[in-house]
Amino acid sequence: MPAPDAGTAWLETALGRRCLANEQRLVRQALDRVFGEQLLQIGSWGGRESFLRYARTQHVALAGVRSDDRDADLVAAAEELPVSTDSIDAVLLPHILELTPSPHALLREVDRVLRADGHLVVLGFVPSGPWGLRHLLARDGYPPGHRRMIREGRLRDWLTLLSFEVESVTPCCHTLPLERIRRLGTLPRERWAGRWLPFLAGSYMLCARKRVQGLTPIRPAWRRPRLKAVGGLVEPTTRASRAPGVASGK
Repeated sequence: MPAPDAGTAWLETALGRRCLANEQRLVRQALDRVFGEQLLQIGSWGGRESFLRYARTQHVALAGVRSDDRDADLVAAAEELPVSTDSIDAVLLPHILELTPSPHALLREVDRVLRADGHLVVLGFVPSGPWGLRHLLARDGYPPGHRRMIREGRLRDWLTLLSFEVESVTPCCHTLPLERIRRLGTLPRERWAGRWLPFLAGSYMLCARKRVQGLTPIRPAWRRPRLKAVGGLVEPTTRASRAPGVASGK
């Protein structure tokens, strides 16, 4: 794991604040359609209130992955959560897949704790364009402390294997990865840049649902109804058909 203050220090820069503000806007829109009993956020990116305050579930919880996550409701390895199976309605992963040693194991754990049709919201950094280039050139990754950047297409493939249905992918934080920008960009400028300068996207939000395919029961052969046959032919019904105007031979 990175140093405890690596990501926090970056979020205090003008660029970090701009990125977090745009991600908050997207997460708020996503959680506005999520209801149920429990929402679980794994990882403390941005602090406890950055995203959980937008939840519309009855309860929320923050699972920290470091011993110094003071705002967390529980602290545990992201791949081994002390959470009951099929007990969570929605899971939020804000940039934790880029920090955990095994993103595949974390996604399997998310699949375990989520209920059928549960919601998954993932925030990730874009590994292409200027942001990806700076990540490759940085000694400690970029933003500082990040192990990797995961392509949206690769994440989509991983989730498909776990029977998740990806509903939407929204890029955001369209700007050069330079901390020393003079002022925080406004949201209208962000939307304009997203339309005309998509290659400058620094992060994205992916929304998915856990789908559980129901099984169609198949009767065993010995329980299937059989037609009675006489002389190799199917026994006719008692309501024999007659030609119009032809009487019975009685």
